[in-house]
Amino acid sequence: MSSGPANVLVLGAGINGCALARELVLNGVGVTLVDTADIASGATAYSSRLIHGGLRYLEYGEFALVRESLEERTRLLRLAPQFVRPLQLFIPVENRFGGVLASAARFLGLERWLRPSAEHQPRGAWLVRAGLWFYDTYARDPTLPRRAAHQLGAPSTPPVNEAKYIGLCSYFDAQVRYPERFTVALVEDARALAAEQGVPFDVLCHHEARLDGRCVAIDLVGDGPATTTRSFEPAVVVNATGAWVDLTLRRLHVQAPTLMGGTKGSHFVTHHEGLRRTLAGRGIYAEAPDGRPVFVLPLRDAVLVGTTDEPYAGDPADAVCSSRELDYLLATVNEIFPQFALTEDDVELEYSGVRPLPASGDAAPASITRRHWMEEHHGAALPIYSIIGGKLTTCRSLAESSAAKILKRLGLPVRATSRERPLPGGEPDAGGARCDELASRFGVPLDTVNRLWDLCGSRVEAVFDELSQNGDEDWRTPLSGTWLPRGFASWVIEHEWVSRLDDLVERRLMLLYEPKLNEACLRELASLLVASGKLSADRLDDEVQRTIARLAEHFDKRVWAQSPAN
Repeated sequence: MSSGPANVLVLGAGINGCALARELVLNGVGVTLVDTADIASGATAYSSRLIHGGLRYLEYGEFALVRESLEERTRLLRLAPQFVRPLQLFIPVENRFGGVLASAARFLGLERWLRPSAEHQPRGAWLVRAGLWFYDTYARDPTLPRRAAHQLGAPSTPPVNEAKYIGLCSYFDAQVRYPERFTVALVEDARALAAEQGVPFDVLCHHEARLDGRCVAIDLVGDGPATTTRSFEPAVVVNATGAWVDLTLRRLHVQAPTLMGGTKGSHFVTHHEGLRRTLAGRGIYAEAPDGRPVFVLPLRDAVLVGTTDEPYAGDPADAVCSSRELDYLLATVNEIFPQFALTEDDVELEYSGVRPLPASGDAAPASITRRHWMEEHHGAALPIYSIIGGKLTTCRSLAESSAAKILKRLGLPVRATSRERPLPGGEPDAGGARCDELASRFGVPLDTVNRLWDLCGSRVEAVFDELSQNGDEDWRTPLSGTWLPRGFASWVIEHEWVSRLDDLVERRLMLLYEPKLNEACLRELASLLVASGKLSADRLDDEVQRTIARLAEHFDKRVWAQSPAN
């Protein structure tokens, strides 16, 4: 990567900042991408992992957002099939005609004038079917099956609580299993584009930007004093720090009203075998007793349950799932599937993130718009913009519209968009035949190839080729207690902007979701960081213990002292 000055400084390496960086480089504009933490370390990693049109946005009259989201869903299914896959969702309904009045009030913006009720009136089958009709009509996607209605107990339907529900409706959306890996692919594509076009592109994780007049200094952040690594004058600064937008503006001494009013959403992950088998690769979209949506979703060999939607005013980095939120989610999933009676003992880990929503006064969290826009900060020494809103599904369209505005400011034409550009590794694995062939050719277990395909798609072939040619015969050896080849971890450290052990565990190798993650594995990874020069040998023990403590405090995730028995 070039170390020269860049035209545009993008602050925030979440999915929106990375998509924007890619779009700008695609148009021949150099970019320096800076994040105080890691790629995809904010709300991107803590979402419900859905690529969806926003069925419930219809109730609030957000038709343009639903249309945009559904168009992007169709596009991502085609351009990133290694990450974005169709998902059938079932909606259990409790009555036939409930919720019509409340839905009409939301649509007309009169929700606050409804008479308070002791009990929420669940949306009935009639209202759900009407919403799904609009949804399918807006989508116009011939590649996905259309909506359907089902009787309880019908073949190929999940066995929901027959004492509570009268039927099921189903429809298709999409799931991005690992948005962290999707985001890394955006950055990888930006790097390849920059090399092709001869423009500078730098990624500086664990760095912080300071504004001094028209000059920006980039400091390395860590345990010791900040160290300035470079200083330059960008043509434009884009604040894409999501829920941190206001905090970033204050740090840059940019005068602005409060722009963000993010809400906290929490999830938990369980490896409960009965629940996983019951879902059989399908998802549940249900109403909690208070009317909020809760998803029960497949996550490879686990199940993801979420989410909550609560106002949050603290530092987004400190957000964790509270015991009250966990109880709320457990109670909801147990109402849907009482046969499993999940308890806290069934919870493998929890996570919580703050949505980058606009400030909205005293509006109900569910009613806050999910639209996105760029806010210009007039009066600053440099052209500075902040991205407000946005979600996983619309990251590409947000980047396209934002890049067009920046290019106009720079006096440059829009010469390309990413509308038809696949993400690296985006070749579909037709029926698993490609993974079978790779497993046979490289002598790697088929399950390992399938899992690596989830991380980088068809790029796994190039990685295997490189590892096979470097002379290390042990590259296939799995890390302690995992399926993950040691050589693949080394490759990721070398190529994917890894600085710290938690970068590897949480966002590159996705070992956070391994139920048998153990300290020996962390030590092996830390040793690889030492070998790469990313970690000093005398810091290895501290780095391992720091990561164990973070996993416990931030995710309530246990790291085993040794690999547990099967």
